[in-house]
Amino acid sequence: MTQLPGLLDTEAIRKDFPVLDRVVHDGRKLVYLDNAATSQKPRQVLDALSEYYERYNANVHRGVHVLAEEATALYEGARDKVAEFINAPSRDEVIFTKNASESLNLVANMLGWADEPYRVDQDTEIVITEMEHHSNIVPWQLLAQRTGAKLKWFGLTDDGRLDLSNIDEIITEKTKIVSFVLVSNILGTVNPVETIIRRAQEVGALVCIDASQAAPHMPLDVQALQADFVAFTGHKMCGPTGIGVLWGRQELLEDLPPFLGGGEMIETVSMHSSTYAPAPHKFEAGTPPIAQAVGLGAAIDYLNSIGMDRILAHEHALTEYAVRRLAEVPDLRIIGPTTAEDRGAAISFTLGDIHPHDVGQVLDEQGIAVRVGHHCARPVCLRYGIPATTRASFYLYSSPAEIDALVDGLEHVRNFFG
Repeated sequence: MTQLPGLLDTEAIRKDFPVLDRVVHDGRKLVYLDNAATSQKPRQVLDALSEYYERYNANVHRGVHVLAEEATALYEGARDKVAEFINAPSRDEVIFTKNASESLNLVANMLGWADEPYRVDQDTEIVITEMEHHSNIVPWQLLAQRTGAKLKWFGLTDDGRLDLSNIDEIITEKTKIVSFVLVSNILGTVNPVETIIRRAQEVGALVCIDASQAAPHMPLDVQALQADFVAFTGHKMCGPTGIGVLWGRQELLEDLPPFLGGGEMIETVSMHSSTYAPAPHKFEAGTPPIAQAVGLGAAIDYLNSIGMDRILAHEHALTEYAVRRLAEVPDLRIIGPTTAEDRGAAISFTLGDIHPHDVGQVLDEQGIAVRVGHHCARPVCLRYGIPATTRASFYLYSSPAEIDALVDGLEHVRNFFG
């Protein structure tokens, strides 16, 4: 068995994840390498969800009976856990959404409806990057179409990094918002946050960071980032689907208008007008994802029990090993940085002229689960002149043996297609 410095005890960790014991396709043991799409869930999270529904299920905040009070305590307790996990100055800066996409749409719509000095209109500019997930492209396109604002973006270098050579021309005095991914879901690139934020602050622009591929894999400190908004999702970090987070600076959340209207987010309602509750409830209309928040809280407890620094070190060692092993595969081209430095644990590649969908299908027949396609980042594929990629992505329970299985599987793919 391959031994690498910095690895976690994956044999012990994997015992917490029931699905990893699955046998698929003619008795082959599952090799799960699709963690950038969604992570698997430990028993601790599954048990928390089951216990909530079995013992505490009720709607939150307004009920005076014991179940409602207990459900409220669990839901708001999850908010406390998220706030601590990201080092938020206040728990009231943590907004629960259903996913990172909703979080980013929330920001875009708030700015479209805001008063000055935050309002996005025809005299302002929105800045994104060419490596964004569609969830951080389409909301801004919609906002630009609705308001007349100009949409601009940073391009990509040949090695899969942001081209910041023209940063002063992209981020200007007209820029209202700069929104970009911390870690690319397709390229694996870790972006230079400080450089971008420094320029945005020079011109008074707000900054929104998509941390969906960062929060599960590394320590996330929103105060150190110095962004104005940070979005991420629960299902990629051992939590359930249906729960996302938007963190925003308190003063912005107080000043900006709500995105959705309904129950929970109001203070008073008449037939003529309404006033709104303070943040975070101002942005959480209707019955929230209660059980999912409880599950996310349990996932955070689980990640903290291992340690985000240790998870980061484990994934760095795995990524370094994977880059080295994949370099041995003939005709394989990594799309993105080809070293383990400044990159996350998702590696996209092409294999000669074999279509990625064919690669993925043959790997699946060997029990190896990878992602194929453009990974909701089609502009990246257009930039590099490819129809799609195959992506292998790792997490805290991934092992060098699974990377070896991937490399062996790719050799089988090459032989299969001659």
